[in-house]
Amino acid sequence: MKIGIVTTWFERGAAYVSRQYRDVLAKEHEVFIYARGGESYAQGDPNWDTPDVTWGRQLPSKVPTEMCLKDFEHWIRAHQIELLIFNEQWWWPAVAHANALGVITCAYIDYYTETTVPFFGIYDRLICNTKRHLSAFDWHPGAVFVPWGTDVSVFKPQARPASASADKQEVVFFHSAGISPGRKGTDLLLSAFAHVRGPAKLLIHIQRDLKKALPEQAALIDQLRTEGRLETEERTVTAPGLFHLGDVYVYPTRLEGIGLTIMEAAACSLPVIVTDAPPMNEFILHEHNGRLVNVARHIARADGYLWPQAIVDVASLTEALQWYVDHPQQLSTCKAQARAHAEQHFDWQRAGESLLQALAMARKRPVTDADALRGRIADYTEQQRLQNHISGNLWLRMWLSYRTPGLLALLKGLRDFLTGKPLKKAAAP
Repeated sequence: MKIGIVTTWFERGAAYVSRQYRDVLAKEHEVFIYARGGESYAQGDPNWDTPDVTWGRQLPSKVPTEMCLKDFEHWIRAHQIELLIFNEQWWWPAVAHANALGVITCAYIDYYTETTVPFFGIYDRLICNTKRHLSAFDWHPGAVFVPWGTDVSVFKPQARPASASADKQEVVFFHSAGISPGRKGTDLLLSAFAHVRGPAKLLIHIQRDLKKALPEQAALIDQLRTEGRLETEERTVTAPGLFHLGDVYVYPTRLEGIGLTIMEAAACSLPVIVTDAPPMNEFILHEHNGRLVNVARHIARADGYLWPQAIVDVASLTEALQWYVDHPQQLSTCKAQARAHAEQHFDWQRAGESLLQALAMARKRPVTDADALRGRIADYTEQQRLQNHISGNLWLRMWLSYRTPGLLALLKGLRDFLTGKPLKKAAAP
C-alpha cells in the first residue's frame, strides 16, 4: 500500500512522531512525506531532507496547518496515495479534500477542542497513542489504541563524559524545555529546585534563551547560576539528545499530548519525575520507574483544548527531587528499573506492530450526518480565517504604531481619501 504522512517536518516533537510512524510503516509499505511546514522548514538538512519528502508549497499568510490544495492534490495523485495519516491537522479542508479523492484518511490524535471533537467523524481511522485520547474518541467506530513507544536502540544508556562528572556525589537533574518552557513547567521546576538541599545540580536543555523565555524568573536563574547549581544548554540537539548528562529526568509538564521525552529519558536509564496526571502517569509508575508529583490545581487553556492544564504542587515537586538527593545509594537501582521498564513497555518496534495492523484494517466508511457535519466544519474554517486575518492586521498595526507612527497615520489618511471618508477636524484650541 502507498501511504502518505502529512506533517510538520523538522527538529520538533511532532515530526519525530511522524518519523517513527514512517520507519515502522516502511517495513511493509511505500511511505511518502508531505511536509506542510510549521514553525520552520528543514530543506537542506540531511536529517530531514530525504528523497521520500515533498516540501509543500508555502502560503504567504495562512491559518495554522493550512495548505495549497492544488499542490496537495498533485502530490496525492503523483504518488498514487491510498491512505493518508494527518499529524496535528488543524485546517479541515485538507481532510475533506482527501476524502473527496477517495483516499482513506487517518488522524494521529493530539490536538482537539470541545468544538472540534465531532469534526473527527470525517476521518476513517483515528490512531490514539494514549488511553486519555481514546477516552475522548471512544464514540468513533474507527478509533484504535496504539500504545506509544520510542526507539530503545537509539535512546539507550550512555556513559557521561568525564568533563561532566567532576563531582560523582552530585545528583544531576535533567530537564528538557524545548521551545515551550511554560507548558513544560520549567518555571515550577526552578522554584522547586531552589529549595533542594545537598549535592545537586539542575541541567536545562532549551532551544531558546532561558531568561528571555522566563523573564519573571531571571533573578532566580542568575542566583542558581551564581551558586553553580544551574547549567543550561541553549541550542537544538538531535536524537538521542542530552539525557546521558543527567541522573534523573524531571518533567513537571502542565499538559501533554503524549510526552515523548518521558519515554526517551526512561529508555536512557533515567528515572522520571513527572506530573501525576494523564497521559504522563500512563507511563510512569510511582516509586518504580520514577516518581509522580501531586497536582495543586487544574486550569483551562485559553485556546479551548479539551483537557485542562495540571499545575504541580511545588512542595511535592521539591520533595520528589530531594528524595533522590537523600538516597544516592539507590540511584543505580532506580536507573536499572527505568531501563528495564522501557525495554518491556516502550519499545516502538513492538508497539509498531499494532499500528501496522490498525492501518491494514482501515477502510473508507460513510460519515454520519455528513451534510450537517460539513456545514459545521465550513463555518469553523471561516471563523479560523477571520481570526487569522484580524490577528495579522492587529500585529501589523501594533508594529507600525511602534516603529513608524507617522507612516501609519499617512496610510489611514490615504485610505480615508480613497474611500471618501471625511477627515477628522482638528480639535478647537
